[in-house]
Amino acid sequence: MKPEQIGKIVQIASALEVSGYPKPGNVHRTRDFDDMVFEDFIISGIVIGDIFTELAERTIENKENLSEIALGKTILDAVSETNNWVENNTNLGIVMMTSVLAAAAALSEDLTSLRLNVEKVMNATTVQDALDLYDAINLASAGGMGSQGEYDVNDDSAKQELIANRQTMFKVLKISAGWDDLACEMTTGMPIVFTVGYPTYADLRRTHSMNYASVLTFLTILSKFPDTLICRKYGKEMGQKVSDRVSEVLKHKDDDNFHDVLVELDDNLFENHLNPGTSADLTAASIMVYYLVKEFEKNNY
Repeated sequence: MKPEQIGKIVQIASALEVSGYPKPGNVHRTRDFDDMVFEDFIISGIVIGDIFTELAERTIENKENLSEIALGKTILDAVSETNNWVENNTNLGIVMMTSVLAAAAALSEDLTSLRLNVEKVMNATTVQDALDLYDAINLASAGGMGSQGEYDVNDDSAKQELIANRQTMFKVLKISAGWDDLACEMTTGMPIVFTVGYPTYADLRRTHSMNYASVLTFLTILSKFPDTLICRKYGKEMGQKVSDRVSEVLKHKDDDNFHDVLVELDDNLFENHLNPGTSADLTAASIMVYYLVKEFEKNNY
């Protein structure tokens, strides 16, 4: 796949995810937060496109030595470029997920090879990738990776420990996988994205609008997997409670008043500061896979 197509698909996935409404608990086109607004996310998705195109180009050039593609630097550069345009962390999780998919897409020709190459890309990560990832997390002022003990991103000595113990980006994310679904996805071949998110979105797009497909994919993921951002902030019990509530809401997806039910849930989560941000990131990655597959199909026609 051409690198410029991959860059555009990252932009498309970012825009479609945040545009879905009413997407309960998150910023969307009819819901702003006090510290970040819908347009911040649109800008964030636009400004990272070139960085992902360059990653795809490097991946093709270094397909025989994937440790040279600088995956961690891509994440850091994307967060840094985002910070040049918006004031808050709008897209660290999306950048992490889509960077792996972008590199894998540059090596792939279909859905099967894409998933295999996700694992190859992650297994080839280096200590420098881990260092760059830590810098990206700190630049974005985001928590949740390594903050529960070993290699705490908030510990000034953590980077020295990474170097001393030769901890690659894959290894350090594996440590975080138990409490962060993004880290788990990136180190296990993205099972949520490939077996739940993408199939759900692709199926819905056959008969429904882009907006409906985005929102329902988000809700489906959240109903099955308690959001780890909520779990870290408020505990696993609250995370499960939100997922159970979403499961109940999905029972009404064919009702005439489904939109009103979603608005009510959105209001409730917003008022209680329950932000399913991890589920949003997984949704963006799922949408990206959909468009990558569409591009594969065009090229193989």
